[in-house]
Amino acid sequence: MNKNLPMPASQNLTFVEALYSDYLCDPVSVPADWQSYFKTLTNGDAPSTSSFQPKFAVRSIFNPAPVEVSNGGVDSHFTVEQAKLRQDRLDQMVRSFRMRGHMIAQINPLGLPRAYPPELEPGYYGFTEADMDRKFSCATLPQEGMRTLRQITDKLRNTYCRSIGVEYMHIDELPVRRWLRERMEGSENRRQITREQQLRILTRLTDAVTFEEFIRKNFIGAKSFSLEGSESLIPLLDLAIERAGDHGTREIIIGMAHRGRLNVLANIMGKSPGEIFREFADSDPDTAMGHGDVKYHKGYSKDWKTASDKTVHISLCFNPSHLEFVNPVALGRVRSKQDQMDDTQHTRGLAILIHGDAAFIGQGVAQESLNLSQLEGYTTGGTLHIVVNNQIGFTTSPSDARSSNYCTDVAKMIGVPIFHVNGEDPEAVAQVVELSLEFRETFQRDVVIDMYGYRRLGHNETDEPSFTQPLLYKAIQDRKPVREGYLDHLLKLGGITMKDAHRIGEARQEVFEKELSAAKSPNYQPPTPKPLTTWTGLQGGPDALAPEVDTGFPKEQLIELGLAQTQLPADFHPHPKISKLLAQRAKMATGEVPLDWAMGEALAWASLATTGTRVRLSGQDVGRGTFSHRHAVLHDIETGQKYIPLQHLTSTQAPVDFFNSPLSEVAVLGFEYGYSLDYPRGLVMWEAQFGDFSNVAQVIIDQFIASAEEKWRKLSGLVMMLPHGFEGQGPEHSSARLERFLAIAADDNIQVVYPSSPAQMFHLLRRQILRTWRKPLIIMTPKSGLRQPEVVSPLEDFATGSFQRIISDQGERLPKSVTRILLCSGKIYYELAKKRAALKREDVAILRLEQLYPLREDLLAQALAPYNSETPIYWVQEEPANMGAWPFLRLTFGERLLGRFPLLLSSRSAAASPATGSLNVHKREQEQVLQAAFAS
Repeated sequence: MNKNLPMPASQNLTFVEALYSDYLCDPVSVPADWQSYFKTLTNGDAPSTSSFQPKFAVRSIFNPAPVEVSNGGVDSHFTVEQAKLRQDRLDQMVRSFRMRGHMIAQINPLGLPRAYPPELEPGYYGFTEADMDRKFSCATLPQEGMRTLRQITDKLRNTYCRSIGVEYMHIDELPVRRWLRERMEGSENRRQITREQQLRILTRLTDAVTFEEFIRKNFIGAKSFSLEGSESLIPLLDLAIERAGDHGTREIIIGMAHRGRLNVLANIMGKSPGEIFREFADSDPDTAMGHGDVKYHKGYSKDWKTASDKTVHISLCFNPSHLEFVNPVALGRVRSKQDQMDDTQHTRGLAILIHGDAAFIGQGVAQESLNLSQLEGYTTGGTLHIVVNNQIGFTTSPSDARSSNYCTDVAKMIGVPIFHVNGEDPEAVAQVVELSLEFRETFQRDVVIDMYGYRRLGHNETDEPSFTQPLLYKAIQDRKPVREGYLDHLLKLGGITMKDAHRIGEARQEVFEKELSAAKSPNYQPPTPKPLTTWTGLQGGPDALAPEVDTGFPKEQLIELGLAQTQLPADFHPHPKISKLLAQRAKMATGEVPLDWAMGEALAWASLATTGTRVRLSGQDVGRGTFSHRHAVLHDIETGQKYIPLQHLTSTQAPVDFFNSPLSEVAVLGFEYGYSLDYPRGLVMWEAQFGDFSNVAQVIIDQFIASAEEKWRKLSGLVMMLPHGFEGQGPEHSSARLERFLAIAADDNIQVVYPSSPAQMFHLLRRQILRTWRKPLIIMTPKSGLRQPEVVSPLEDFATGSFQRIISDQGERLPKSVTRILLCSGKIYYELAKKRAALKREDVAILRLEQLYPLREDLLAQALAPYNSETPIYWVQEEPANMGAWPFLRLTFGERLLGRFPLLLSSRSAAASPATGSLNVHKREQEQVLQAAFAS
């Protein structure tokens, strides 16, 4: 055979081989154009038996191995072009099924009509009924040999158009698509289920159905956000946990909203049904006075023992009603656990996120969270996404809720498979669970299961859904529960009897009856929760009950750590300006010159890392710093390689990580909050590019950071660093909205601090770890102060002492001679001090309130004790009067501070916008604030 002759891979090789065999026996038995073609293969020679070649061997682009074919009885009167055309059309049809088969898949248990793409019919490609039993070669389908068009079509329909519809052809990488294709088409997307597995699925379905029926019967009219219509979620989770546990996963974090949460708590998480029943009855109101949350927001954790005797710790995150906002929190928790296990391959921790169809497509945090999936600082090795597709959002139909075909289309952005599956086919659900977790394990990527069901009742149990969806609910009311449908299927197969089914149902019903009886007892004692070992020795509660600590660090070690950060590898080529910066930092390290803000931060992190504390900072541009002050991550100007000096302090230090984040506040802050929940002994920090942008993540701040302890008894030591200060940069680059943090501060839930010096920042960061008290720490950090000559600290200030909540007046003036006291925080202190010197006002004292919350009145009273009563105290702030700390202070103290001093204000006038856009107006306003502070 002439190897130089081009042979199209799409050509029907079997047909050609059959013709060639006939040609070798009798050249005139084949059409004239074929005679001419075959003559070229023998260089124009007549055929002879010695030249007979029984097979063509051509390498297909789909299969690098030679494809051998044999005569399948194909009509030999086709021309070469006709054969090629038919083969091309067949290949097009196969590709259409892979791309569009999901459009006709039977994934909707309600059987609602959908458009039927014509390209999924053989007739679209010119095939007729007469072609259906002709044999074709299809190298891209599994199994070698010839198959009829009917067999090929049946295989494609079975794989892509039954109870599972798959979207995977959008994935860019050919090996990934091929991997999925081979596993789906090889099994026709159906797994063999043993009797034991069928019994387990039936048992889990029975658990789910029985729970919902029991709740509705015993707590009539109570809100439970029922799972009815999507009960297959329970066997799905059961299978997923079993499969993950058998393959090395040791920690699973589950995030979900309220729909079906109680069912998951009872039947997956192992929460005592009696506890849930008491929550329905509201039997213990005194325990929730002023705190707590509704029952369908609560979390739980337990150790799960798999059938193969593997132990998996599973945790269901607490979640507010804000649905998808738990996603990044759950992801951060998983990454935290992986880092603690030194699981660099991200195989021992798994996030399972359960979404509602309306929320997954409707809330932007879902997209932001997906975007984290393959980023170095945030990847967890792939998340299992499960959409409980009720085909409705409250009263909103899909046609009003999205512009895409599916609610899962947003997930295509990260190149992962999406399995749409009929929730009334539990064995199809089992197939996609198995395949999804195998995919995640192989490719370390997210995977999406879109489980179609319905919501049998309204948004809650008191709702009437037929007001707005009469046709949908007419279809729903005639549906029998999925458990009954699956039982019918099993009874037809044999092996499982109605007696088996009754036994399973009665056993679960008996458990619930006993739990309800116990829950009604006045002597009921809830199960004692297992303590979290990672939090042993740490506490929340009142600030005053937690002892303060000395946060100084030995001077000799500070010098060593400072100098270590100025040393670079011999082959590293820093930017010339970085070389000058490092030289200056070397002088700071030895105390030759005072230390600036960046050096204060760096020494805090270094001192913690070298004594065993992990340090993690993420946010936009944190490696360099928004204002080019930090330069914690250096870049070789010749190779582009990165070097982080803080990672090379000692051979035994803890990790120090800086992760530049995507342009996202809500997902990244949520991630870091989640990380802090499971890493309480690490210094976990998030820095905003400008503090003004933190309000993009307001849901994370309000629903998690500020209120989690009070609602869910969840502690966090997360640090938020928010650049703040009025410098003429306009209304969106001036204010971190200090007033909002103070407005949600109560019961010592958070710490709000506005430090004024590098040494204060050093002690503050160290205090966050060395103290046993864990509360979120919100820091207003400087911008211009990063380079301001006055904003420096001598090395000695780092070696001794601790964070000062209040800094007394600096100078030697006699307190009794003071006629005015200025109280302030942060940046404006330096402007007030400069103004006082210029005016020579030695009768004015300036005190810095460094920690605004928790505000220790005893310490404030101690700082003000030397001054005469009735001395006016002016609170001085850059912010307008309705912003900043003033509203909080006025609410706390009224018109008189501590009952001794008139409390007055010097600030900008109240305004709707924080700051002006004019630099000149800013300067004029700033001067007016300063003048008012000193005016008669």
